[in-house]
Amino acid sequence: METSPFFDKDHGTLREQIRSWTETHLMPARSSEMDLEEEARLLVQQLGDAGFLRYAVPLELGGVRKIVQARDLCILREELARGSALADTMLAMQALGSYPLTLAGNDEQKKRYLPPVSQGKAIAAFAITEPDAGSDVASLKTRATRADRHYRLTGTKRFISNAGIADHYVVFATTAPDNKMYGVSAFIVEANAPGLVVKEKTALLSPHPIGVIAFDNCVVAESALLGSEGEGLKIAFATLDLLRCTVGAAAVGFAQRALGEALRYSRERQQFGQAIGEFQGIQFKLAEMATELEAARLLVHQAAWCHDSGAGEAKQKSSMAKFYATEVGQRIVDQALQIHGGVGLISGSVIERLYRDIRALRIYEGTSEIQKIVIARGLLKQVTGNRQ
Repeated sequence: METSPFFDKDHGTLREQIRSWTETHLMPARSSEMDLEEEARLLVQQLGDAGFLRYAVPLELGGVRKIVQARDLCILREELARGSALADTMLAMQALGSYPLTLAGNDEQKKRYLPPVSQGKAIAAFAITEPDAGSDVASLKTRATRADRHYRLTGTKRFISNAGIADHYVVFATTAPDNKMYGVSAFIVEANAPGLVVKEKTALLSPHPIGVIAFDNCVVAESALLGSEGEGLKIAFATLDLLRCTVGAAAVGFAQRALGEALRYSRERQQFGQAIGEFQGIQFKLAEMATELEAARLLVHQAAWCHDSGAGEAKQKSSMAKFYATEVGQRIVDQALQIHGGVGLISGSVIERLYRDIRALRIYEGTSEIQKIVIARGLLKQVTGNRQ
């Protein structure tokens, strides 16, 4: 059961459920006969059938709780990441692509799109990144021009997870180009909308359904607008505030698997007449890995609790958790590979896969460098406030 002071008894029950499911469905060696997109769709359906996607939507629309909790998503991502980076990604994207509707959708929009997401019958996507607008999201160039009772979208989005397999996209476009921060609006665009084109399927270091989508005079009804014009970045930032600490949770999951593999190998591998785990150099590595992992896990748990409880420092805690856990996670995986030696370099091995899987976490949903800026600005703001 969950023993962290940041979690309740029902969180412990959820962890037991998702851990058991992961060990049954994801930990055994899986067939690689399916292509990436086919496997991604299957995982969404399986997660929906098992009831885990219900944690991505509110109770009134098929969810488990009245509001979507960061703690639930952290538990799910931590456990799924131990077994499959793709399973973790698909759950995370269901949350990322649907939470803007939870935040700003009207009743009709919520009832139409959220129940299928929670059941694994529809795949969601979040389209904000552009070729010239990554960390600086306010500089995005995709335009949404209003005419009569519809909007006409033009522009290109890059690094869009679920590109080509999503049933709908939450798309961020400027409706007032002269107003960067308050000129961006959010739209629900269905995959079959005329003018929406999947231009590229992008191959990444770790297999991931991602690509480039373009809007070539893509016409959407005014009913596709989420909230009001100019609220796009507010919706995007609130969504990312929920998901940011869960990225840290995924890193903890990858690192936990790596540590477990390193411990097992340290007991089994014999060199110079004894298990390599008997050597002090290996023991020091294992001790450092375990300690950093525990620190990262606690930061993630604290950040999730701060978000769910509405604490004022939630944003800063979330950035700390995302920054530290992803950096630590990569160090732990790297050390696990070092302990495995040449065996860790073999393509298809667990450690080789983890080494590729964890790298992206330091980049997406805010790079480590961006998280440092957020943390530092928060600290400086606190100092300024205390002096007044």
